[in-house]
Amino acid sequence: MRHLLVATAIALAAGLMVLATANDFYLRILFSAAVYFLCATGMNVLLGFAGQKSLGQAGLFAAGAYTVALGTTTFDLGPWTALAAAAIVSAVFGVLIAAPSLRVRGPSLAMVTLAFGVVVEKLVTEASDLFGGAMGIYAIKPLTLAGEPFTMAQWVWFAIILGLVVHLLLRNALTGRFGRALLSIQADEVAASAMGVPVLRYKVLAFVIAAVTCGLAGALVAQQNQYINSDFITFNLSVFILLTVLFGGAGTLIGPLLGAVTLTALSAFLARWSWIEHFVNGALLLFALYVMPQGLAGVLSGLSRRIFGAPAAAGAPPLAPYLPVRPATEANETPLLTASGVSKSYGGVKPARDIDAVLTKGHIHALIGPNGAGKSTFINMVTGIVRPDEGRILFRGADLGRQATHAICRAGIARTFQNLRLFRDLSVTDNVLVGQHGRMPNGFLASLIGLPAAQRAERAARERVARILAFLDLTDVAAAPAGSLAYGLQRRVELARALATEPDILLLDEPAAGLNPQETEALGRLLLRIRDQGITILLVEHHMDLVMAISDHVIVLDYGTKIAEGPPQTVQRDPRVVAAYLGVDENDEAGAAVLDHADGR
Repeated sequence: MRHLLVATAIALAAGLMVLATANDFYLRILFSAAVYFLCATGMNVLLGFAGQKSLGQAGLFAAGAYTVALGTTTFDLGPWTALAAAAIVSAVFGVLIAAPSLRVRGPSLAMVTLAFGVVVEKLVTEASDLFGGAMGIYAIKPLTLAGEPFTMAQWVWFAIILGLVVHLLLRNALTGRFGRALLSIQADEVAASAMGVPVLRYKVLAFVIAAVTCGLAGALVAQQNQYINSDFITFNLSVFILLTVLFGGAGTLIGPLLGAVTLTALSAFLARWSWIEHFVNGALLLFALYVMPQGLAGVLSGLSRRIFGAPAAAGAPPLAPYLPVRPATEANETPLLTASGVSKSYGGVKPARDIDAVLTKGHIHALIGPNGAGKSTFINMVTGIVRPDEGRILFRGADLGRQATHAICRAGIARTFQNLRLFRDLSVTDNVLVGQHGRMPNGFLASLIGLPAAQRAERAARERVARILAFLDLTDVAAAPAGSLAYGLQRRVELARALATEPDILLLDEPAAGLNPQETEALGRLLLRIRDQGITILLVEHHMDLVMAISDHVIVLDYGTKIAEGPPQTVQRDPRVVAAYLGVDENDEAGAAVLDHADGR
């Protein structure tokens, strides 16, 4: 409610500025600021939240502008109908420009989107029979009110209202389930997918949002001017939109407004010296990237903290620790996951060779073996990150071979990683909330509109996460950035995030790596508590004392081949295990000593 009141107050203040002046020049500056704010708001979703770099926004601006131009002049559409058509056409172009993001990222993606913008610029310039080229398209129908075309003041009011509505809608989505999902994609796509986030779908969604807002901005400009030509569609426009987001503060809700107002005013001031404007924009872009990476929003936030202090964390009543576990559909001892003849090769290297394994409900299974034995490869195949070349992996009778990683997570299989893959800049709570993503019922539209059902789902997810953090003794660090914690605590946060997916099977890839003996012992007790909640565990670990102390069943791999399995006491005396894993013959005194230590003697 507070944000709604503040945003509305800012919009009203801008509206009062319209009433305070009848000067057409100042009204056009206000209109330009509102239009660039609209562009930057969508671009902020794409760049600031999803982390997708695009230099093709001028092409999307053109899609909206030329849709209303051709729609109202060639096809005789009404101005409001043409405006709606501009949003739809821009969304389609957004899907098209998003396609490369499914295969490339970073600078390569920026180059692809740049190529899109250049192609559109050349198209509207050279295809003069259709788009008018430098001569442009005239007599575009403007928006009307009661049959009369908008006055300049009405154009500004409409742009302000549209910007306010778009901002409030996107805030609803970005401060909840979908905003966290986009931030997780920006931080680590593999980890996000493993937590149930449909990465490719959300990338496309971010591109579509950016395309629609930019297309609407282009449509407004064309209808307000009643004219559009190729001079509007330049690479400089793409750079200006990008600069607006970065200078204002990418990934913040206030950043697009700060950037749009500041840069539009600066552009108006420099208009009399057009030769210097592009130089200033380039200098500001470098300044924003290297000197002020969090933009004006970050600077203002830092000043606020120094003057008023950090805001106090919202107090919450203590919650009883528990794990949210889905109702069991099988009794203990029932096979949940079966791998049959699973193999994987990378050229001449074959880290997994004809592996068979059965994970039984309510058990702690251990997967052990020397480095390079194929343990992590097996977990990657189970979770869909790597596709097996041969064999089948069945979970409750369903073949996981062609399922996406996020779908496997939602089916009930969660994991941690050998090397920590936390979302380091997100708080501990938000990290664990990403794990709840696939268990929250609210869809995108419900979140966008802010329906009560979406708000209830958010509250319920936060309560479940608070209880998980209490279960793992992480409540005291709930608000801290995950990357700022000590290594042992980060390990626990990653475990909490996996548990938040409410798994039936929990795959732990060397969870004791880097822990001291006391932390390792505490981890063992914790895993037994998790098993007692009905969660089946597959533990990949090199700490033999931990494995032998808590495991119900052990599988041993060597060079990608299963060489032994069974109860811990049986496996640790198997001659092949002694030779392969411990590196000594079981009859040697050294081998016997190591085995006795693992057995606790």
